[in-house]
Amino acid sequence: MRVLITGSKGQVGHCLTEQLRNYTDAQFLALDSKGLDITDQSAVQAVVNEFKPTIIINAAAYTAVDRAEDESDLAYAINRDGAKYLAEAAQSVNAVILHISTDYVFSGDKEGMYTEADLTSPQGIYGESKLAGEKAVIEACSRHIILRTAWVFGEHGNNFVKIMLRLAKTHDTLGIVGDQFGGPTYAGDIASALVTVAKTLSNGDNDKYGIYHYSGFPHVSWSQFAQAIFDEAVQQTVLKQSPVVNSITTADYPTPAKRPANSKLSTTLIKDKFGVNASDWKAALQNIKAYTNI
Repeated sequence: MRVLITGSKGQVGHCLTEQLRNYTDAQFLALDSKGLDITDQSAVQAVVNEFKPTIIINAAAYTAVDRAEDESDLAYAINRDGAKYLAEAAQSVNAVILHISTDYVFSGDKEGMYTEADLTSPQGIYGESKLAGEKAVIEACSRHIILRTAWVFGEHGNNFVKIMLRLAKTHDTLGIVGDQFGGPTYAGDIASALVTVAKTLSNGDNDKYGIYHYSGFPHVSWSQFAQAIFDEAVQQTVLKQSPVVNSITTADYPTPAKRPANSKLSTTLIKDKFGVNASDWKAALQNIKAYTNI
Protein backbone atom coordinates (compact mmCIF):
# COMPACT_ATOMS: atom_id res chain seq x y z
CA MET A 1 0.00 0.00 0.00
CA ARG A 2 1.47 3.32 -1.12
CA VAL A 3 -0.40 6.24 0.47
CA LEU A 4 -0.27 9.90 -0.51
CA ILE A 5 -1.62 12.17 2.24
CA THR A 6 -2.49 15.79 1.54
CA GLY A 7 -3.12 18.34 4.29
CA SER A 8 -0.61 16.57 6.52
CA LYS A 9 -0.46 19.38 9.08
CA GLY A 10 -4.21 19.50 9.68
CA GLN A 11 -5.93 17.69 12.53
CA VAL A 12 -6.68 14.50 10.59
CA GLY A 13 -3.61 14.66 8.35
CA HIS A 14 -1.34 14.85 11.38
CA CYS A 15 -2.97 11.78 12.93
CA LEU A 16 -2.79 9.87 9.65
CA THR A 17 0.93 10.54 9.41
CA GLU A 18 1.51 9.37 12.98
CA GLN A 19 -0.53 6.20 12.52
CA LEU A 20 1.01 5.19 9.20
CA ARG A 21 4.49 5.56 10.71
CA ASN A 22 3.61 2.52 12.81
CA TYR A 23 2.14 0.52 9.92
CA THR A 24 4.93 -1.54 8.39
CA ASP A 25 2.99 -2.61 5.30
CA ALA A 26 2.55 0.94 4.01
CA GLN A 27 4.84 3.41 2.32
CA PHE A 28 3.52 6.94 2.55
CA LEU A 29 4.21 10.48 1.42
CA ALA A 30 2.65 13.14 3.66
CA LEU A 31 2.52 16.67 2.25
CA ASP A 32 1.18 19.92 3.66
CA SER A 33 0.09 22.90 1.56
CA LYS A 34 3.70 24.02 1.15
CA GLY A 35 4.73 20.60 -0.06
CA LEU A 36 1.79 20.34 -2.45
CA ASP A 37 -0.66 23.06 -3.43
CA ILE A 38 -3.64 20.93 -4.45
CA THR A 39 -5.08 23.84 -6.44
CA ASP A 40 -2.12 23.50 -8.84
CA GLN A 41 -3.25 20.78 -11.24
CA SER A 42 0.14 20.21 -12.83
CA ALA A 43 1.84 19.96 -9.43
CA VAL A 44 -0.72 17.40 -8.27
CA GLN A 45 -0.24 15.26 -11.35
CA ALA A 46 3.54 15.51 -11.10
CA VAL A 47 3.59 14.29 -7.49
CA VAL A 48 1.21 11.44 -8.28
CA ASN A 49 3.20 10.41 -11.35
CA GLU A 50 6.40 10.34 -9.34
CA PHE A 51 5.17 8.65 -6.14
CA LYS A 52 2.62 6.36 -7.84
CA PRO A 53 0.28 5.93 -4.86
CA THR A 54 -2.26 3.14 -4.63
CA ILE A 55 -4.26 5.24 -2.14
CA ILE A 56 -4.68 9.02 -2.02
CA ILE A 57 -6.14 10.43 1.21
CA ASN A 58 -7.24 14.03 0.79
CA ALA A 59 -7.17 15.62 4.23
CA ALA A 60 -6.59 19.09 2.80
CA ALA A 61 -9.51 21.50 3.05
CA TYR A 62 -10.59 25.09 3.46
CA THR A 63 -12.48 24.93 6.76
CA ALA A 64 -12.97 28.57 7.82
CA VAL A 65 -16.76 28.39 7.79
CA ASP A 66 -17.49 32.08 8.39
CA ARG A 67 -14.60 33.46 6.34
CA ALA A 68 -15.74 31.36 3.39
CA GLU A 69 -18.68 33.71 2.95
CA ASP A 70 -16.18 36.39 1.89
CA GLU A 71 -13.55 34.07 0.38
CA SER A 72 -15.70 31.90 -1.85
CA ASP A 73 -13.12 31.73 -4.65
CA LEU A 74 -10.50 30.32 -2.29
CA ALA A 75 -12.96 27.91 -0.67
CA TYR A 76 -13.98 26.52 -4.05
CA ALA A 77 -10.38 26.40 -5.30
CA ILE A 78 -9.36 24.14 -2.42
CA ASN A 79 -12.54 22.21 -1.64
CA ARG A 80 -13.76 21.63 -5.21
CA ASP A 81 -10.91 22.15 -7.67
CA GLY A 82 -8.17 20.66 -5.49
CA ALA A 83 -10.32 17.62 -4.78
CA LYS A 84 -11.03 17.26 -8.50
CA TYR A 85 -7.34 17.41 -9.46
CA LEU A 86 -6.45 14.76 -6.88
CA ALA A 87 -9.29 12.51 -8.07
CA GLU A 88 -8.25 12.90 -11.70
CA ALA A 89 -4.67 12.06 -10.80
CA ALA A 90 -5.86 9.04 -8.81
CA GLN A 91 -7.83 7.82 -11.81
CA SER A 92 -4.81 8.23 -14.07
CA VAL A 93 -2.71 5.80 -11.99
CA ASN A 94 -5.61 3.50 -11.00
CA ALA A 95 -5.44 4.59 -7.35
CA VAL A 96 -8.25 4.86 -4.81
CA ILE A 97 -9.07 8.31 -3.43
CA LEU A 98 -10.37 8.77 0.11
CA HIS A 99 -11.82 12.26 0.43
CA ILE A 100 -12.98 13.88 3.68
CA SER A 101 -16.23 15.85 3.58
CA THR A 102 -18.59 17.36 6.12
CA ASP A 103 -22.00 17.50 7.76
CA TYR A 104 -22.34 21.00 6.29
CA VAL A 105 -23.52 19.48 3.00
CA PHE A 106 -26.89 19.08 4.76
CA SER A 107 -29.37 21.79 5.77
CA GLY A 108 -29.53 20.55 9.36
CA ASP A 109 -33.32 20.70 9.39
CA LYS A 110 -33.99 16.96 9.51
CA GLU A 111 -35.35 15.15 12.55
CA GLY A 112 -33.13 12.25 13.55
CA MET A 113 -29.81 11.17 12.07
CA TYR A 114 -28.66 11.89 8.53
CA THR A 115 -27.90 8.87 6.38
CA GLU A 116 -25.82 8.73 3.21
CA ALA A 117 -29.04 8.57 1.15
CA ASP A 118 -30.46 11.86 2.46
CA LEU A 119 -30.71 14.82 0.12
CA THR A 120 -28.00 17.44 0.45
CA SER A 121 -28.80 21.12 0.85
CA PRO A 122 -25.86 23.20 2.10
CA GLN A 123 -26.69 26.54 3.71
CA GLY A 124 -23.43 28.42 3.11
CA ILE A 125 -20.35 28.71 0.93
CA TYR A 126 -18.32 26.24 2.99
CA GLY A 127 -20.93 23.51 2.66
CA GLU A 128 -21.54 24.33 -1.00
CA SER A 129 -17.84 24.12 -1.81
CA LYS A 130 -17.48 20.81 0.04
CA LEU A 131 -20.50 19.35 -1.78
CA ALA A 132 -19.03 20.50 -5.08
CA GLY A 133 -15.84 18.69 -4.09
CA GLU A 134 -17.76 15.49 -3.41
CA LYS A 135 -19.37 15.64 -6.83
CA ALA A 136 -16.04 16.38 -8.51
CA VAL A 137 -14.38 13.39 -6.86
CA ILE A 138 -17.23 11.05 -7.77
CA GLU A 139 -17.17 12.19 -11.40
CA ALA A 140 -13.38 12.09 -11.76
CA CYS A 141 -12.45 8.81 -10.09
CA SER A 142 -14.43 5.57 -10.18
CA ARG A 143 -12.58 4.20 -7.13
CA HIS A 144 -13.59 6.71 -4.46
CA ILE A 145 -14.63 6.94 -0.83
CA ILE A 146 -16.29 10.12 0.45
CA LEU A 147 -16.12 10.26 4.25
CA ARG A 148 -18.41 12.86 5.79
CA THR A 149 -17.60 13.80 9.35
CA ALA A 150 -18.44 16.51 11.90
CA TRP A 151 -17.26 18.43 14.97
CA VAL A 152 -13.62 17.37 14.62
CA PHE A 153 -11.23 17.81 17.54
CA GLY A 154 -7.80 16.54 18.54
CA GLU A 155 -4.55 17.32 20.29
CA HIS A 156 -3.09 18.89 17.14
CA GLY A 157 -4.44 22.11 15.63
CA ASN A 158 -7.17 24.45 16.79
CA ASN A 159 -10.60 23.13 17.76
CA PHE A 160 -13.53 23.46 20.16
CA VAL A 161 -11.89 21.52 22.99
CA LYS A 162 -8.83 23.77 23.02
CA ILE A 163 -10.94 26.92 22.75
CA MET A 164 -13.09 25.85 25.71
CA LEU A 165 -10.05 25.08 27.87
CA ARG A 166 -8.51 28.47 27.04
CA LEU A 167 -11.74 30.32 27.84
CA ALA A 168 -12.12 28.43 31.10
CA LYS A 169 -8.91 30.01 32.37
CA THR A 170 -10.38 33.53 32.18
CA HIS A 171 -14.16 33.10 32.49
CA ASP A 172 -16.34 32.03 35.40
CA THR A 173 -19.41 31.80 33.16
CA LEU A 174 -19.72 30.89 29.48
CA GLY A 175 -22.70 31.03 27.14
CA ILE A 176 -22.51 28.07 24.75
CA VAL A 177 -24.98 27.23 21.98
CA GLY A 178 -27.38 24.53 23.10
CA ASP A 179 -29.71 24.14 20.12
CA GLN A 180 -27.21 22.65 17.65
CA PHE A 181 -26.66 18.90 17.99
CA GLY A 182 -24.05 16.54 16.60
CA GLY A 183 -21.38 13.98 17.31
CA PRO A 184 -17.97 15.26 18.40
CA THR A 185 -15.38 13.32 16.43
CA TYR A 186 -11.81 12.64 17.50
CA ALA A 187 -9.31 13.26 14.69
CA GLY A 188 -7.34 10.17 15.65
CA ASP A 189 -10.47 8.05 15.20
CA ILE A 190 -11.10 9.56 11.76
CA ALA A 191 -7.53 8.70 10.79
CA SER A 192 -7.95 5.17 12.12
CA ALA A 193 -11.19 4.76 10.16
CA LEU A 194 -9.48 5.95 6.97
CA VAL A 195 -6.58 3.54 7.49
CA THR A 196 -9.03 0.66 8.02
CA VAL A 197 -10.88 1.60 4.83
CA ALA A 198 -7.61 1.88 2.91
CA LYS A 199 -6.42 -1.54 4.12
CA THR A 200 -9.72 -3.15 3.20
CA LEU A 201 -9.75 -1.71 -0.31
CA SER A 202 -6.08 -2.60 -0.79
CA ASN A 203 -7.00 -6.22 -0.07
CA GLY A 204 -9.25 -6.24 -3.11
CA ASP A 205 -12.70 -5.46 -1.72
CA ASN A 206 -13.96 -3.45 -4.67
CA ASP A 207 -17.69 -3.37 -3.89
CA LYS A 208 -17.44 -0.78 -1.14
CA TYR A 209 -16.83 2.49 -3.00
CA GLY A 210 -19.18 5.39 -2.31
CA ILE A 211 -20.24 7.83 0.42
CA TYR A 212 -19.97 7.07 4.14
CA HIS A 213 -20.69 8.93 7.35
CA TYR A 214 -18.29 8.82 10.28
CA SER A 215 -18.64 10.82 13.49
CA GLY A 216 -18.86 10.54 17.24
CA PHE A 217 -21.45 9.15 19.62
CA PRO A 218 -23.35 9.91 21.81
CA HIS A 219 -24.84 12.96 20.15
CA VAL A 220 -24.82 16.15 22.22
CA SER A 221 -25.29 19.88 21.93
CA TRP A 222 -22.31 22.23 21.95
CA SER A 223 -23.15 23.27 25.51
CA GLN A 224 -23.31 19.63 26.61
CA PHE A 225 -19.97 18.97 24.90
CA ALA A 226 -18.45 21.97 26.65
CA GLN A 227 -19.69 20.74 30.03
CA ALA A 228 -18.22 17.29 29.39
CA ILE A 229 -14.87 18.91 28.53
CA PHE A 230 -14.88 20.96 31.75
CA ASP A 231 -15.95 18.02 33.89
CA GLU A 232 -13.11 15.90 32.54
CA ALA A 233 -10.63 18.76 32.94
CA VAL A 234 -11.60 19.22 36.58
CA GLN A 235 -11.38 15.50 37.25
CA GLN A 236 -7.88 15.40 35.75
CA THR A 237 -6.87 18.59 37.66
CA VAL A 238 -6.33 20.50 34.44
CA LEU A 239 -8.89 23.01 35.77
CA LYS A 240 -9.51 23.84 39.41
CA GLN A 241 -13.20 24.35 38.75
CA SER A 242 -15.59 24.36 35.85
CA PRO A 243 -17.07 27.59 34.53
CA VAL A 244 -20.83 27.80 34.74
CA VAL A 245 -22.17 26.79 31.30
CA ASN A 246 -25.27 28.65 30.21
CA SER A 247 -27.07 27.14 27.24
CA ILE A 248 -27.89 29.84 24.68
CA THR A 249 -29.67 29.74 21.32
CA THR A 250 -28.18 30.09 17.87
CA ALA A 251 -30.04 33.41 17.61
CA ASP A 252 -28.14 34.61 20.69
CA TYR A 253 -24.83 33.98 18.93
CA PRO A 254 -25.14 35.18 15.32
CA THR A 255 -22.42 34.20 12.85
CA PRO A 256 -21.82 35.14 9.19
CA ALA A 257 -22.49 31.55 8.08
CA LYS A 258 -25.49 29.47 9.14
CA ARG A 259 -24.68 26.35 11.17
CA PRO A 260 -26.71 23.14 10.87
CA ALA A 261 -29.03 22.70 13.84
CA ASN A 262 -28.77 18.95 13.34
CA SER A 263 -25.37 17.46 12.50
CA LYS A 264 -26.19 13.95 13.71
CA LEU A 265 -24.71 11.47 11.25
CA SER A 266 -25.68 7.80 11.17
CA THR A 267 -22.56 5.62 11.15
CA THR A 268 -24.40 2.35 10.50
CA LEU A 269 -23.18 1.94 6.92
CA ILE A 270 -19.45 2.25 7.65
CA LYS A 271 -19.93 -0.17 10.56
CA ASP A 272 -21.66 -2.69 8.28
CA LYS A 273 -19.22 -2.37 5.37
CA PHE A 274 -15.89 -1.87 7.14
CA GLY A 275 -16.46 -2.83 10.79
CA VAL A 276 -15.66 0.73 11.93
CA ASN A 277 -17.35 1.91 15.11
CA ALA A 278 -18.45 5.49 15.80
CA SER A 279 -15.84 7.73 17.40
CA ASP A 280 -15.81 7.43 21.19
CA TRP A 281 -15.29 11.11 21.91
CA LYS A 282 -15.57 10.67 25.66
CA ALA A 283 -12.62 8.27 25.63
CA ALA A 284 -10.65 10.79 23.56
CA LEU A 285 -11.01 13.35 26.37
CA GLN A 286 -9.44 11.05 28.96
CA ASN A 287 -5.99 12.49 28.16
CA ILE A 288 -7.20 16.07 28.26
CA LYS A 289 -3.84 17.44 29.37
CA ALA A 290 -2.63 16.81 25.81
CA TYR A 291 -5.08 19.47 24.57
CA THR A 292 -3.70 22.34 26.61
CA ASN A 293 -0.62 23.94 28.07
CA ILE A 294 -2.37 24.61 31.38
